[in-house]
Amino acid sequence: MDITAPIPAAQFGSQDSYELAVIGGGIIGAGIARDAALRGIRTVLIEKYDLGAGTTSGSTRLIHGGLRYLEMFDFGLVRMDLRERETLLRIAPHLVKPLRFLLPYIGSSWFYRTKMHIGLALYDLLSYDKSLPNRADLSAEEIFREEPAMRRDKLTGASSYYDAQVNMPERLCLENALDAARHGAEVLCSTEVLAVLKEQDRVTGVRVRNQDGMEESIHARVVVNASGPWLNELLGRIQPGTPARIRATKGVHLAVESLNRHAWVLFSPIDGRLFFVIPWMGTTWIGTTDTDYDGDPGEVSATPDDIEYLLRSAEHYFPQVRQQKLCFTNAGVRALVMQEGSESSVSRSHQLTDGRKEGQPGLVTVLGGKITGYRAIAEETTDLVANILQKRKPCATAEKALPGGGSLMPEAEWRQATASFGISASSAVYLQQFYGSRAMDVLELVQESPELAAPLAEDTPEIAAQVRLAVRAEFCQHLDDFLARRTGLAFRHDQGRSAAEAVASLLAKELGWDNGRLQSEWQRWNRYLARTSATGVSS
Repeated sequence: MDITAPIPAAQFGSQDSYELAVIGGGIIGAGIARDAALRGIRTVLIEKYDLGAGTTSGSTRLIHGGLRYLEMFDFGLVRMDLRERETLLRIAPHLVKPLRFLLPYIGSSWFYRTKMHIGLALYDLLSYDKSLPNRADLSAEEIFREEPAMRRDKLTGASSYYDAQVNMPERLCLENALDAARHGAEVLCSTEVLAVLKEQDRVTGVRVRNQDGMEESIHARVVVNASGPWLNELLGRIQPGTPARIRATKGVHLAVESLNRHAWVLFSPIDGRLFFVIPWMGTTWIGTTDTDYDGDPGEVSATPDDIEYLLRSAEHYFPQVRQQKLCFTNAGVRALVMQEGSESSVSRSHQLTDGRKEGQPGLVTVLGGKITGYRAIAEETTDLVANILQKRKPCATAEKALPGGGSLMPEAEWRQATASFGISASSAVYLQQFYGSRAMDVLELVQESPELAAPLAEDTPEIAAQVRLAVRAEFCQHLDDFLARRTGLAFRHDQGRSAAEAVASLLAKELGWDNGRLQSEWQRWNRYLARTSATGVSS
């Protein structure tokens, strides 16, 4: 990879005709762009904000089949996601890691324990091709030794099983976009779709506007609408009067000072809803809520009621939770297929609509879906696009590793190489864990400019070279892009405040920002901090 120049990305006026235009740079849209590019389809990916900045970044950060969907008898969804969990463990081992879950029995009846054992046995059965361990049972004594903060009264034991965790789904989304670009796709971030182009009632492309106010028409034989929670709004532009196709619900998570060692599957004493308490990037991650939402998905945030609900739910199991510092909140909007009933009862299954059947030939719409199944949803969508385009090349995304999923340099050799360029041991370990095989790209930048080995802040493993890599090879355009989605600095206890000044200075130099642009970036970053405030009050 040549990282001395920016990765190829779409420029206004560079090309006005594609075979496929994908609207929405979340995990599903990026997955579609990757699949299509690997099949040789000329593709452009268009994202209004930043890659993975919407629903993807607001997820619970799990790769799982979903035990609770067994109760809904949605066996097809569970099986698909369990198969995809294995695929992601294989093609993105640097991002997707096995995670052990515990399900406690607190004053539980024989019937409840039996139901859970049957459910876990069925979960094992549906993941018959898995690489992860089977379920097991733990005694109360074992739990007390491993989880001293867990409540002790009436706890008789627990069952364990394995799923997986993706600490940074934003990076998973990014790597799909990177691989798409490497195979010829073009990527437009900070670009809004204003309208859909039509000729003789056929969709033939989109009209877009970038962050500088420039407009352009992009022509494509097929347009895929994968805009997630923005889908209803976009469909209204395409065909005014179109009824809502998705139901938007808000999910909130809290990050508190570390309290637990294992991931827990729990049920709220308030309303019986399932939620998780998970170790995540040095914090305890508590979530999620599930409430209808009708606001701007880009401005979603936790409310004091959301925070209180999660704290009350968690303290039933971890009585000390309110003594832990609440570091920050995280909120996202799910785009679910429109369905009546309570928010939690709405299916997480996806649907595709083919515009040829609805008087909108040239348009394909993706409704719903979970992050775990994104690759399979992308494959199904790209199969439909390929059929429309009469392209016959099969999908390769289940076999081909994502960019960072290649072989790693042996640890001793990596430590020696990084130390010779002044990279600390802690940074060396972090870089290989975070980037996988792409850590070599960071090292190449340090070789080119040794000063880039400097840490971005005291006691953090992130280094200056990561800023240059983000700009030159990862579509980074804004301060919050880097802090919240190219790295996990925004998810540290201080939310990256200690590193923000250094990052802004490096970005300004790399991108040629003047003082006015730098001030607007600080304002944008402060709005992000306000939305993720630990008080649940966004200003």
